[in-house]
Amino acid sequence: MSAVSLRIQCACTALVALGAAYASYIHGRQFALRFGADTTTASIWPLIVDGLLTTATVELWKPNRDGSSRWPTWAAFLFDISLSLCANIGSAPVTSALGVAVAACPPLALLLAVELLNRALKRHRTEPVAPKPEVSAQGPVVPSARQTSDASSPVVPLTAEQRMWNHYVAEQELGRTPSGADLDRVAGTHNYGRRVLRKWQTKGVLAPSATGPATGVSSASMTG
Repeated sequence: MSAVSLRIQCACTALVALGAAYASYIHGRQFALRFGADTTTASIWPLIVDGLLTTATVELWKPNRDGSSRWPTWAAFLFDISLSLCANIGSAPVTSALGVAVAACPPLALLLAVELLNRALKRHRTEPVAPKPEVSAQGPVVPSARQTSDASSPVVPLTAEQRMWNHYVAEQELGRTPSGADLDRVAGTHNYGRRVLRKWQTKGVLAPSATGPATGVSSASMTG
C-alpha cells in the first residue's frame, strides 16, 4: 500500500470518528437523561464512553511488537461500541426500521472504519521496502570477491535483489530454475521475487520464459 493511499484512509477514518463522536455525544446525553441521569451526569456520560473508545482505538493502531494478546483492547472497544450503539438506538425519535438504521449508523461506521484502517496499518508495516540496486545491462551489480574480502573497507550488505540473483545463478548451475517464491525465501521478502523475475526478463537478463539467464550472460559477469 502506498503512503498516499494510507494517508487518505487515515484522513477518512478521522472524519468518520469525528462524525461518530458528535452523534454519540448528542445521542448519549439524550439516552442518559431519558433513563434517569441528572443533567450533569448526562453531560459527562458520553465523554466517559467516547474517552474509553478513543483509548482503545489508539491502542489498536499501535504495532503489536511483543506479540501480546489484544483481547482486553478489543473487549474495551467492542464494549464501548455496544454502549454507543444502544445510546444511539435508544435515543432515536422514530422507532421504525429506517429510524433505527439512521441512529445505528455512526457507531457501526466507526467500527468498520477502525477495523479497515487497522488491517491497512498491519499491511503497511509488514510490506518490505523494495530495494533499488544498481542494475546494469547484465543484471544486478553484486560486489566482487575482492571488494567483500578487503578488510580495510566496510562490508556493504547485499540487497534483497542481489541475494536473489546469487541464488538464481547457483540454482541454474545445478540445473534448477527457482521460482519467485524461492527467491522470496532466500531474501526474506514477500511477493517480491516475481517482480524481480519480471524485471530481469524485461531488461533482457533472463529469457522471456524465465527458464534461465539470457544467452551470453554468465554468472562471472554478474558478480564481477
